[in-house]
Amino acid sequence: MRAIVSFVLSAAAAGLLCGAARAGEPDGAPPRRVVSANLCADQLLLALGDPPSILALSSLASDPTLSPVAEEARRFPAIRGSGEEIVRLSADLALIGAHDTPFTRALLAEKGVPTHALAPWSSLKEGAAQIRALAARLGHAERGEALVAEIEAAAARAKGAAGRPATFLMLHRRGYAPGFHSVTSQIARIAGMVDIAPALGLERGGFVSIEKVVAARPDFLIVADLDARAPDQGKALLTHPALSTLYPPARRLVAPDPATLCAGPATPAAIDALAAEIRAKVR
Repeated sequence: MRAIVSFVLSAAAAGLLCGAARAGEPDGAPPRRVVSANLCADQLLLALGDPPSILALSSLASDPTLSPVAEEARRFPAIRGSGEEIVRLSADLALIGAHDTPFTRALLAEKGVPTHALAPWSSLKEGAAQIRALAARLGHAERGEALVAEIEAAAARAKGAAGRPATFLMLHRRGYAPGFHSVTSQIARIAGMVDIAPALGLERGGFVSIEKVVAARPDFLIVADLDARAPDQGKALLTHPALSTLYPPARRLVAPDPATLCAGPATPAAIDALAAEIRAKVR
């Protein structure tokens, strides 16, 4: 499940799409009935919106293995994210993914439901623009500025965390590598490390074999956890004897899925945590 979510999030192209205001709503008025149908949008809505205006969040928001705001999200109704569900809730703003199905987009447009589409971040700069746009749409530009400031401050703290030049490769279940154009890669690079993903043809992410990883020999792997168990085939690749020998825990930097699948409110803590890992191990 984690690999599927991570792959979908990393493969999507960046972009922001906004719908027109629902008939009867004053021009420029903040929405009063907001629905989120996207895991990353859930987290931004909780951080930037007003709780009384939140009608529902995606069902993934309350999954602690994927969402850092699972406990808070359980206060709100959950939806699977279909266009029909959103229409039934009479939302005056729906937060969706940048690549939701054409059917969902067409249905929401037909029913006059305004949408704001959120793409996965490929950089902190892109994320700051996304935060500011959504915060303004929700009527709380000041909350957006505060979150951007927190992220920038965390990035400044991480600068130079690596004690020496070192290379890395992010590696997830089934051999999925998120690639150079990801926030986690940027954090490690801010810390002073070098991502070898572009050299492996994985600049924008993709799957890589054990043989290629072993041949490339990055100094460190960035992984979601240090769990040595292999409950399924997806996780088994990360516990393969070749990788276990070359990359014991001391050469694995942990960036947990809940903090990194979606950049946004969890990003300051994610930056601090990865920087701490790098300071402790890259010496």
